[in-house]
Amino acid sequence: MNMFYMAERTLTRALVRPPGRSFARAISSTQAKIDVDLAQAQHKAYCQALEAAGLRVTILPIDEAHPDSCFMQDPAMIIGGRAIIGRMAAASRQGEEVDAAAALVSAGFRPQPIVAPGTLEGGDVQVLPGRALVGETGRSNAAGIAQLAAILGPAGIPVAGLPVDGYLHLGTALSYLGQNMLLSVPAYAGHPAFAGLDVIAVPGEESYAANVLSLGASVIVPDGFPAVAATLRARGFDVLRVPVMEFEKADGGVTCLSLVW
Repeated sequence: MNMFYMAERTLTRALVRPPGRSFARAISSTQAKIDVDLAQAQHKAYCQALEAAGLRVTILPIDEAHPDSCFMQDPAMIIGGRAIIGRMAAASRQGEEVDAAAALVSAGFRPQPIVAPGTLEGGDVQVLPGRALVGETGRSNAAGIAQLAAILGPAGIPVAGLPVDGYLHLGTALSYLGQNMLLSVPAYAGHPAFAGLDVIAVPGEESYAANVLSLGASVIVPDGFPAVAATLRARGFDVLRVPVMEFEKADGGVTCLSLVW
């Protein structure tokens, strides 16, 4: 097994992109009206939380041509030191990966792309101890997962798919915290794919907060979910609470807003 991958990652960098005026037209299952000014203010607070956790934040220019482009987790991912450029399933999001790829090249990576007919979005990828698990959703298909497995295979990183029902991405339902701990909505807390992990089930009324961004000793948690925040503090994490309700309207969460490595 690749020992670099097996070790807990030390995260030092974050790539983000603020929402533009076009974010009002972002893909949404809620149809709730997005307040772009508030979303931009919340994004600044999010970036401040990343910096408070010790990360160096690179901010890409606003991309008005792609309303969902603030969700930087989806078009690219870094696993085991390898950069992978996803292929977006939604037509309105195709093209977001161009700037993400260029930024990763500038950071010293040689990104490898997912190509048609594969689709793969970073929100579906969970890096767990010794393996990567990918949600089989409307955004990531079997061909994309197979391509990811081929990319990571030489590094000794096995990849498996997990059918996901009722959630946009696998990352909507759960988050790996490090130290063998997984935060999960109740529906997936007992899934056999997570046997051997210390699974922490969030209360059903706080299911949105199953999506948190673990940055080592610190965890960014959406504001307004006190039970999850208290549970993570009790586990020894420094909890950084950030309001992200405008991004929730576009089915996004705190992991969605950055690519970290």
